[in-house]
Amino acid sequence: MPSIKGINMTVGQEQQAGMKEKQVLEDLETHLTRRDTEALFQEQPQTGNQYLEDTLLRSYLKTHLPPKVLEEVHQDLERFGNRLLTKIQRLSWECELNPPVFRQFDAWGRRVDRIHTCSAWRRMKEISAEEGLIAEAYEKRYSNWSRLYQAVKLYLFSSSSGGFSCPLAMTDGAAKVIESLGNPGSLKNAFDRLTSRDPEKFWTSGQWMTERRGGSDVANGTETVARKQPDGTYRLYGFKWFTSAADSDMALTLARIADAEGQCTQGSRGLSLFFLRVRDEDGKLNNIQVQRLKDKLGTRQMATAELWLQGARAELISAEGRGVAAISNMLNITRIHNVIGAVASMRRMISLSRDYACKRVAFGKLLKDHPLHMQTLARMEVQVRGAFLLLMEIVRLLGLAETNLASEQEQLLLRLLIPVAKLYTGKQASAVAVEAMESFGGQGYMEDTGLPVILRDALVLSIWEGTTNILSLDVLRSLAKSQGQVMAVFLSTVQKKLELASGTEQLSPAVQRAREAIGSLQQFMAATGSERALTMELAARDFSYSLARIYTGALLMEHAARPDASSTDVWAALRWCNQELCPVAVESGRGSYGAGAALQDSALVFGNSRL
Repeated sequence: MPSIKGINMTVGQEQQAGMKEKQVLEDLETHLTRRDTEALFQEQPQTGNQYLEDTLLRSYLKTHLPPKVLEEVHQDLERFGNRLLTKIQRLSWECELNPPVFRQFDAWGRRVDRIHTCSAWRRMKEISAEEGLIAEAYEKRYSNWSRLYQAVKLYLFSSSSGGFSCPLAMTDGAAKVIESLGNPGSLKNAFDRLTSRDPEKFWTSGQWMTERRGGSDVANGTETVARKQPDGTYRLYGFKWFTSAADSDMALTLARIADAEGQCTQGSRGLSLFFLRVRDEDGKLNNIQVQRLKDKLGTRQMATAELWLQGARAELISAEGRGVAAISNMLNITRIHNVIGAVASMRRMISLSRDYACKRVAFGKLLKDHPLHMQTLARMEVQVRGAFLLLMEIVRLLGLAETNLASEQEQLLLRLLIPVAKLYTGKQASAVAVEAMESFGGQGYMEDTGLPVILRDALVLSIWEGTTNILSLDVLRSLAKSQGQVMAVFLSTVQKKLELASGTEQLSPAVQRAREAIGSLQQFMAATGSERALTMELAARDFSYSLARIYTGALLMEHAARPDASSTDVWAALRWCNQELCPVAVESGRGSYGAGAALQDSALVFGNSRL
């Protein structure tokens, strides 16, 4: 008779005991498996009040704003930061989960062309009015600081806006155009609504510039025709291939005015600017048909559509043939909004990465205790700090220009820095988003964390309102138009900032590197030679990057030279200036520009058979 632990047992009893023991072991194994699985759960990264946590933003405002303005602004931004955290962020996610839906026909086959947006999206519009996200810049409560204050609120709002920052950019641009035209009586109602704080009155605007032939080349790509009516209004006929915020209340658009014989002037001289209401008081479309909604990589929260204009009633608001000139103010504003979105996106990703580093344990310690991980986050932090200061510099200059306080030199500098900042921060935002996603490991790739949304939405920032190459050529145009004056202003402004920074001993290496970069930049410009036009076109991107890096480095050093600057401010300036500040000089030394290089580039891309 077998025994277990000294107990005599029959065969049947032995089998029964064996089964019980097996069950106990299985239960224990299951418990251990569940416990191990539960230990793999990760704590979600979170942020608090975005304004209070942004030490760079707060130090900048403290340094630059007049004390009374700072006091009022601080209170409002702290309140707004709490509202974003407790009320608005959840609406943002609702916008992502409930994208717009296009319903072309009703149940009885009648064409209705209705774009349905979610309640959270509509609430974002109301919040934008309540917070004065457009109004703040036009009320000018704080004189030349009003535009900067508006930009700060938009910067805080952007990452929680559920994509509503895009309609706000176009709304701001439309308001700017109308203001620049002198607020004519026929547009007073539109301007008042675009800049209203009343959610019941507030309008958003679209900008319908892109047609089937493409985006940036509006001079050759615009086919829409405007036919004058007996009452002085116009009817528009054409196809708008990419219209963002198609649910907006109004739009500004370009078209060619047909003469009595139906002929239109081609090129930019044939383009005029028009205002139109998208719908009438009953909500019926203004002789517009929606062909479809765009299936985009990102910004899915916002309705972007293809539209047929089939006699849409519109009002001519520019001088005939001066449409491109009339929208220049709009482009400046929307490009600045692009910079705001880029900086906000980077700040959001880094804030989440930083919080995650304080929670996630890997290889026996928190991520924040791994030096290599912290070095990676620090490199991203330097990028967003530089981008933020460049943004603040632009809106500071814009505020001066809008209140007639800017000198001629400051206006020239603003004209140069807007395309430089837009193209550079757009590239930064994409790079930082990819790097920051990696800092979360596999979780960064999971759709329901919300992190892929930030990446997708960031990718448009180097495309919308002009690609990197288009804006690089715009930088060259600003140089040519000013006959070299803008470069003289750029260099003297940087030199003044470096002179200030040279009084801080710890910044000496950065000051030295920046001065060497300026020297290299000047040498490059002096050595372009007989092939200047081709050389500058091939060098346009690297040249623009050089301007961005040098000026941003000067801003970081200026900020680090403040009496109350921290060691972190100094380290950020030093780190920024450790990179190649003048890539155009480096590439020029390698023979990357000129006719020979252009031919070789074509051969490399297409092969000799295509040459």
